[in-house]
Amino acid sequence: HASGQPKVCGLKLIESAHDNGLRMTARLRDFEVKDLLSLTQFFGFDTETFSLAVNLLDRFLSKMKVQAKHLGCVGLSCFYLAVKATEEERNVPLATDLIRISQYRFTVSDLMRMEKIVLEKVCWKVKATTAFQFLQLYYSLVHDTLPFERRNDLNFERLEAQLKACHCRIIFSKAKPSVLALSILALEIQALKYVELTEGVECIQKHSKISGRDLTFWQELVSKCLTEYSSNKCSKPNGQKLKWIVSGRTARQLKHSYYRITHLPTIPETIC
Repeated sequence: HASGQPKVCGLKLIESAHDNGLRMTARLRDFEVKDLLSLTQFFGFDTETFSLAVNLLDRFLSKMKVQAKHLGCVGLSCFYLAVKATEEERNVPLATDLIRISQYRFTVSDLMRMEKIVLEKVCWKVKATTAFQFLQLYYSLVHDTLPFERRNDLNFERLEAQLKACHCRIIFSKAKPSVLALSILALEIQALKYVELTEGVECIQKHSKISGRDLTFWQELVSKCLTEYSSNKCSKPNGQKLKWIVSGRTARQLKHSYYRITHLPTIPETIC
């Protein structure tokens, strides 16, 4: 449903903005999303939480003129809203810990104030249909058609990691979540060369009313993104930014997730 998605015209404005240190740009947005990915991994949160945080951030940025200096506060409040909407209550960190771990200078009341602004601008509709939900659905539909001995070949963690990589580029927020999910899945199935799965993709495409032109267009962009991403030239989400100035209690709570953050999840190789 379009109301739960970013305004494409607003995203295009960000893409066309020049980097003068004040204006919101695609580069700044992408860096912010990489920081949110680092936080997601640090806390061991679900990809659904990350996908929703990106949705909220892009919906807000596509409506509002945000100054670069406020982006961190906007990003963290979108992340916190997504965490509270998706994760189990016992896993939701305290706002103070979240700010401390992110190393931001703003206060809890700054974060709460920004949360309220974000909520108003997304019309209090936090939950949205994300590309991750479509990816889960489409994956289960085609996975069930595979012969039992070949089911391990189509790896969901790999697809998840590919979606995370796409979320780190603003361009993919202009795609419908269903189209982005199907593009990722269809590319993977092409690489596996399974004829029976290709029929499954065509069936989903028909049912989801996704045009062949749309699918081809986004598949090419996803393919290009993943190629750049796996080459070392690409700036990978940077775990070094989180220096973790944390209290003893928080440190103990978070120790088990420490290793998650030191590098981005690499996309597992396809099993040929």
